[in-house]
Amino acid sequence: MRATDSNASSTAPAVLSSAHSAKAISVESATAGVTSNSNGTSIIRRKITSLVGFSNLPAQYHRKSLRKGFDFNVMVVGESGLGKSTLISTLFDMPLTPPRTPASSAAAIARTVAVRSISSELEEDGVKLRLTVVDTPGFGDQVNNDDAWRPIVGNIEQRFDAYLEGENMNNRTKVSDTRIHACLYFIAPTGHSLKAIDIEVMKKLHHKVNLIPVIAKSDILTDDEIVTFKARIRADLEYHKIAIFETPRYEIDSNETMEEKTSIMSKIPFAVVGATAEVINAEGRKVRGRKYPWGVVEVDNEDHCDFLKLRAMLVKNYMEELKEHTDEILYENYRAQKLVAMGFSQDQSVFKEISPSTKLEQDRIQQNARLQKMETEMKMVFQQKVSEKEQKLRRSEDELFARHREMKQQLEKDRRELESKLALLEQERYAYTEEKNVKKKGFSLRS
Repeated sequence: MRATDSNASSTAPAVLSSAHSAKAISVESATAGVTSNSNGTSIIRRKITSLVGFSNLPAQYHRKSLRKGFDFNVMVVGESGLGKSTLISTLFDMPLTPPRTPASSAAAIARTVAVRSISSELEEDGVKLRLTVVDTPGFGDQVNNDDAWRPIVGNIEQRFDAYLEGENMNNRTKVSDTRIHACLYFIAPTGHSLKAIDIEVMKKLHHKVNLIPVIAKSDILTDDEIVTFKARIRADLEYHKIAIFETPRYEIDSNETMEEKTSIMSKIPFAVVGATAEVINAEGRKVRGRKYPWGVVEVDNEDHCDFLKLRAMLVKNYMEELKEHTDEILYENYRAQKLVAMGFSQDQSVFKEISPSTKLEQDRIQQNARLQKMETEMKMVFQQKVSEKEQKLRRSEDELFARHREMKQQLEKDRRELESKLALLEQERYAYTEEKNVKKKGFSLRS
């Protein structure tokens, strides 16, 4: 670290002395690669040949990391007696869990799944690591293990909830990351396939943690049995759609790095052997391993087990990727589901980066949809008004017909009455004429 600081301080005069020339070079060639974003801001894309100083950012981050240290939380899940504590102690080359006292038979029968955390502060070459190991004693020890996964998943979700609650506090500087960054799932070396409890528990876990399956105590299996057992486990994982952690691939990876990642992934599930004691191998060297009458199994020998590949994935190469995947994928998914369940919703379109042409096309489609909707609504309104007008005209027509019929009937009635009166009048006129004629005849006779 001191060497890094001295190098940074020695380059400062060079940075100051070349600042003016670097600025001149940038100004002269600025127009060579000018682009504009959607906001109209000009962006100059250019590889700087002179020294500015931001290439020292990794060194600054290195200083910060050494000062703050690192946190890593790993959970181990598996049946009792598979060597979970031994393997963790082997991974970090020191005993991290206290020795267990054998429980009585009655206590073993009554025991349920528990979750226990053990925290340790480790230091290697000035790098500090705050390691938390979450053990699950009692898992798989019951006659009925249908609900054996509940305490484990509940503990993972409690850690997510605690971190979410800390994020919502006014002072977030004291938020500690207790989320599980990796879960080592120990598979019993049966040599057949995954048990029903293994499949059920991993299906519950793989959406919430970075799942890394390991075959415990693989030294009891032959090489051929391990190859067959691994193939069956991978087939079960694929069939049940159980996602395991995969090493990320980047564009800047070299061929050597890509080969290493492929080699690590090809070993999953890792066939491991845990041992903290040193034994003498056939060559007379002290090695970590287990001694049997037929020979020595070396922990740090890739020909004997996959321990080094597991340590490369978990600690040496991809510890930060495990934490990053937990934070950006697993936790964010849980957080989104939690907020939706609480009644919150987020418009995801706010965070989408859309090109102007795509945006114009989307706006055109939306405008056409709005126009089509307006046209449909106008047609509906017009049809409704026409229908109402037709109904009104039909009612008026019916009323006119009824009034015409009524007037016609009234006129017919008046005509009949007039005809009746006329007939009566004719009769009276006739009678009067007859009477008058009779009187005239009578007068003429007397005279």
